[in-house]
Amino acid sequence: MATSTAVATKARNATAQRGKARAQVSQMQVYTWVGIDKRGTKIRGEQISKNANLVKADLRKQGINPQVVKAKPKPLFGSAGKSIKGRDIAVFSRQLATMMAAGVPMVQGFEIVAGGQSNPRMKDMLTNIKTDIEGGSALNEALGKYPVQFDELYTNLVKAGESAGVLDTVLDTIATYKENIENIKGKIKKAMFYPAAIIAVAVIVSAILLIFVIPQFEQVFRSMNADLPAFTQMLVSVSRWMVSYWWMALLVLIGAVTAFILVYRRSTSFQHFIGRMTLKIPIVGEILRQSAMARFARTLGVTFKAGVPLVEALDSVANATGSVVYNEAVRRIREDVSVGHQLQLAMKQTNLFPNMVTQMVAIGEEAGALDAMLFKIAEFYETEVNNAVDALSSLLEPLIMVIIGGLVGSMVVGMYLPIFKLGSVVG
Repeated sequence: MATSTAVATKARNATAQRGKARAQVSQMQVYTWVGIDKRGTKIRGEQISKNANLVKADLRKQGINPQVVKAKPKPLFGSAGKSIKGRDIAVFSRQLATMMAAGVPMVQGFEIVAGGQSNPRMKDMLTNIKTDIEGGSALNEALGKYPVQFDELYTNLVKAGESAGVLDTVLDTIATYKENIENIKGKIKKAMFYPAAIIAVAVIVSAILLIFVIPQFEQVFRSMNADLPAFTQMLVSVSRWMVSYWWMALLVLIGAVTAFILVYRRSTSFQHFIGRMTLKIPIVGEILRQSAMARFARTLGVTFKAGVPLVEALDSVANATGSVVYNEAVRRIREDVSVGHQLQLAMKQTNLFPNMVTQMVAIGEEAGALDAMLFKIAEFYETEVNNAVDALSSLLEPLIMVIIGGLVGSMVVGMYLPIFKLGSVVG
């Protein structure tokens, strides 16, 4: 009984100490300083501390004579800095993996990485994670407090690396994985940007012509007192409507976009419908399909290589495909695998994976090298995505000129038709 009481007392003391440590860290502040080193050179820097006196004492220990030490002013509008993006997490993963492989302690590694951050939000997050680790939390637990930046897949891989004692190797694998995934995302955004840019430019140019240019021609037409060609009359009618009701057109456009976003977020069936329709778009749909397969293969290969059981790995992979359609398909695959089906057979039942992919997975399962085969599939489709995006860019550049030129040209011809008609009558 006495032993259990002593253990409980020790646990309470440890908890209290961790609470004090976190409270002390929360009281710390960033100070900027200016000092003179032993060579007489003026140097500047920043340091996190409880107060300015401690900063001065620490500088003197380093042989620096402090001249100015003051608290760094907080941003005017709260937490400044850009949002933390996936590429930031990829860079952090690579830096931490490199330092741990070199033998740098984890806490010190976090301190070094956080000190090199220019984004205050990223710096604060890494500092808080470091504090949790110093307080006794495992790395996966500390990362799990930030599910937006470190998803379930990331924390599961870190947990597997901690359990097996190969955290530095797993972090290196995660870094490579994140870099590849971010490159794929970048390619997809590039592929989707061009069609959106064509539509936006076409709408803007049309609006400018209809609201500002055509009304000037209309005054000329009135002075002619002649019948306008049907095409010209149509342009004039549309122009009058746009001049009078442009605000209505803008409100309808904003309302339609807002309604689409709200319905898409709340309706799962609508998400699946849009996902299926998107995959059927020529060229772009094929790029999205190849991207989903590359991300599926890369993610499953990484998790399987890290020692995560296949069923659990598939659970994490579903959200990493970047497609609602493939997300649902991977969840069906997980259900089939959980009842004993082979992975390649479960994939074949979805009718979403090419025969080449299912055959390579079958070979990997039989040879006991599934992770290696998945990596080869990922590399193949990542290359296909790169080539397809480059081809799409080359195709769309002249297409933009044709669409914009045809749009502007048709309006110009419509405006000059009455003038041509009048000239032929006079001649």
